[in-house]
Amino acid sequence: RERALPDWLDALGYRAAALLRRTGIDLGGLSSDLSVLGRSLERHMVTSVFLGVGGFAAPLLIVALMQVMGVPLGWSVPLLLSVALGVVGLLLPTLRLRSDADEARRDFRHVVGSYLDLVAMSLSAGRGVPEALDAASSLSDDPAMLRIRDALDVARLRGDTPWAALGRLGTQLRIDELRDLSAALALVAEDGAKIRESLGARASSMRRRDLSDAEGKAGENSESMLVAQLVVAMGFIVFLVYPALTGIIGSV
Repeated sequence: RERALPDWLDALGYRAAALLRRTGIDLGGLSSDLSVLGRSLERHMVTSVFLGVGGFAAPLLIVALMQVMGVPLGWSVPLLLSVALGVVGLLLPTLRLRSDADEARRDFRHVVGSYLDLVAMSLSAGRGVPEALDAASSLSDDPAMLRIRDALDVARLRGDTPWAALGRLGTQLRIDELRDLSAALALVAEDGAKIRESLGARASSMRRRDLSDAEGKAGENSESMLVAQLVVAMGFIVFLVYPALTGIIGSV
């Protein structure tokens, strides 16, 4: 849950978000990333604006301080640096947001795999599809499972089908597994046996993919560690060889 901010900061966020929306820029990806993390566009814009203004102002403040201290500096280079840092500060929260959203989606997919197993077990116990979906979502207080539970509750209030709610949630968060699950349930909603088989196969497939992704990430980390070790080793070799080379060159 986002922390409360002073009213003037909230107003700044609303105005910045409204201005961004009026530009006509496609905000689908940004909105999806914010949604999967439970953040608002207004709060994201407050952070971006503050970092952008801070990055722009920092070099100029340093130059002004040096002027006061009697060390005159030119303004052309600091001004260019201010523009560059301002742009970086403005874009940095969005870049960080994408990284956090990708990680949140990986965690959400893992929860979806567990959810499929729970739904299959509920179906095996004789529950219908809507009851199994509700019962499985109530067995965990994980944030991702809470999002699924809230989507099912909204669907119940609207008189909509639970698989349609899962599809909308998958579209909103850009999680293909939820959209695929929605489509599969819509096709075989009346056949419990086929649903159990389909959910079991999907859960197994997701676990295999999660394992493959984890192995790939571990391999990338190992390669990064190897590169770092090689750099350290090369630096140590240079440190050992440099004095000898200097002595040889000096004697010549």
